[in-house]
Amino acid sequence: MPVEIIALIIFSVAQIGTPGPANMALLAIGAGYGLRRALPFVAGVVVGKQLIIWPLGFGLMQLAASWPAVFLAMKYLSAAYIIYLAWRVANMRLKPGQSDGPPPGFVAGLIVHPLNPKAWGMITAAFTSFVVSGASTFSATLSIAIVLLLGQTVLHPLWAGAGQLIARTIQGTRAERLVFIGLAVLTVVTVFYALFGGALFA
Repeated sequence: MPVEIIALIIFSVAQIGTPGPANMALLAIGAGYGLRRALPFVAGVVVGKQLIIWPLGFGLMQLAASWPAVFLAMKYLSAAYIIYLAWRVANMRLKPGQSDGPPPGFVAGLIVHPLNPKAWGMITAAFTSFVVSGASTFSATLSIAIVLLLGQTVLHPLWAGAGQLIARTIQGTRAERLVFIGLAVLTVVTVFYALFGGALFA
C-alpha cells in the first residue's frame, strides 16, 4: 500500500467527524432546510475536498511555500465566506415546509473546503504523516483521495441529518432564533479557531 491505510482511516474519521467550519455549515443547512434539500450542498462539500487533495499531492505545497501570500489570502477568503454562511444561518427561520429562499446548492458546497483552513491542515498532515516511503505521487494521492471521499460520504450527511433533528425539536418555539444564532456563532468560532488556534485540530 502507498499509505499506512489503517492509521490514515482512523485519522480521517477523527478529523472528518469532529466539529469544524464545514461540519457546522452542514449542521446549520440541515437544520434550515432538512437533509433531503441539503444533499446538493453536502455533495458539493464532499467533492470540494478533492479540489485540494490532488493539487497538494502534485506539488502545490512547494509552490505555496515560495508564495506565502497565497495562504494569507486564503485565510481572509475563508473567514469572509464562512462568516457569510453564518450570517445566512443566523437569519434562518423555520416554516412548516422550508426556510426562506432556496437552500445553498452544489456550487456553494463545492467551495467550502478550498476556503477551509482545517481541510488544508488535515490533507497536508495526511501527506506528510501517512505516505509510505517510495510510494508514487499518483498512488499516494489516489489512496488519500479515496479514503477521505468515503469518510465524507458517510459522515457529512450525518451532520446535516443532525441539523434536521435539531430543527424538528425547535420549530415554532422561542428557542428557534437562539439556536440559529448559536449555530452561526459556532460556525464563526470554528473557522477562527482553525485560522488562528491550530488549523489541524480545529
